[in-house]
Amino acid sequence: MQKSLWAFVLSIFLVLGLHAEEFNKMASGEPELIQKGDEKAYCPICGMSLKQYYKTSHGVILKNGTAKQYCSIRCLAADYPSIQSQISKIVVTDVKSEKLIDAKSAFYVVGSKVPGTMSMVSKLAFANEADAKAFASENGGEVMGFDATFAKARASLADDVDEFIKKKQKGMYPMGEKIYNAKCQKEKIHLHDFNSIAELKVNVKKTQVCGEVNEQELQAVALYLWEIVRLETHEQHDHKTMIHVEKDEKCPVCGMFAYKYPKWAARMSYTENGKQINFAFDGVKDLLKFYYNPSKWGNYTKHKESELSILVSDYYTAEAIDGKKAFYVVGSDIYGPMGKEFIPFKTFKSAQIFMKDHKGLQIVEFSKIEESLVYAQDQ
Repeated sequence: MQKSLWAFVLSIFLVLGLHAEEFNKMASGEPELIQKGDEKAYCPICGMSLKQYYKTSHGVILKNGTAKQYCSIRCLAADYPSIQSQISKIVVTDVKSEKLIDAKSAFYVVGSKVPGTMSMVSKLAFANEADAKAFASENGGEVMGFDATFAKARASLADDVDEFIKKKQKGMYPMGEKIYNAKCQKEKIHLHDFNSIAELKVNVKKTQVCGEVNEQELQAVALYLWEIVRLETHEQHDHKTMIHVEKDEKCPVCGMFAYKYPKWAARMSYTENGKQINFAFDGVKDLLKFYYNPSKWGNYTKHKESELSILVSDYYTAEAIDGKKAFYVVGSDIYGPMGKEFIPFKTFKSAQIFMKDHKGLQIVEFSKIEESLVYAQDQ
C-alpha cells in the first residue's frame, strides 16, 4: 500500500515537472489582436498564426493609427527598417497576464530553454521584473530591457533568417510544393494582388483555391507561394522589361535588400568621372529622398535631372518605365516596403483608375514632386 502511494505521488510529481518544463506559446484564451482586416490573425512578415505564437507576439502602432502585429520580436526586427520613422508605440505580450503592454517598459528573459520564435534564441517579455526573474531562475536566461533585447534581435537577424530558410527547405517548402501541385487551382492564384503573405494566406483559406487545408498545410503552401513561386515568377520575366536587381544591392537610404521587393524596385544611374554609377531602391519614395539630397546618405554628389537615368516599376505590369515620364499616385491605401509610397504608372489613364480604386489623393509628374511632399509621406 505504501509503495503504491509513493508510486502515485512520484507519478504526479513527474507529470507536474513535465508541465513546468513545457512552455506553450499559444494564447490560453482569445488573443489581443490589434491589426485590422481579414488577415489580422497572421504575422505580416512570416504568415504564422498570432494566436499560436501569442506569448511572443509584438505589435506596433504607427503615427497614422495603423497597427501591425508580429509573431515575434524577430519579425518586428525584419520589418523595422521600413517602419522605423512611422512608429508611435511598440507593444508586447506579457507572458504572465497575456495582455499587451508597452515594450519599452517590459522585462525580457533572453536565452531561456524555451525555443525561440523565428529565432534561435528565445525572448519572452514580462510586465513585472519579479516575474521575469522567477521565470529566468526556473528556465534559465538573462533579464534585460527592450533596447538591449531588440539590439540582439536585430544583430542576429541574418543568422536567424539563414537558419530558418534551411529548416523550411527541409520541411515547409516541400510540403507546400506538394500541396500546390496536387490541389491548387494555379490559374486562380495571382500573387501580384497581395502585399503580404498574411493577405495571401487569408485568400487561399477563404477561396479554397487549394481545397480544404489545415493550419499547417495552409502555412506551408503560403510560404511556398510567397517565398519561392513569387520570386521565381519575377526572375523568369524578361529582364529587358523589368528592373533587374542583384541580391547584394542595398537601398542606400534604408539599407534594405532591394531584390526582395521586385514589385517596388526603382533604379537611378549616372556617369561620374567616366564611370557608370548605379543605385537600386526598394521604392520610389527612397529614390526621391536620394535624388534631392544624396550627400545625406553617403559620399555622393547631387546631379541634374538631365544627367540621371531613372527607372521605376509600373504598378500594374511591373514593367521598367522611365521614372521622369511616369505618373505617380500619392496618398493611396496601398503601402510599399517603406510605408506610404509614390505609386508609378506608365500612362495617366492607369494612374486615374488606380487613384479611383485605392482612394489616392493626387496624381503628380516627376518634375512636379517637391521634397516636402516626399517627406510628408512619412508623417
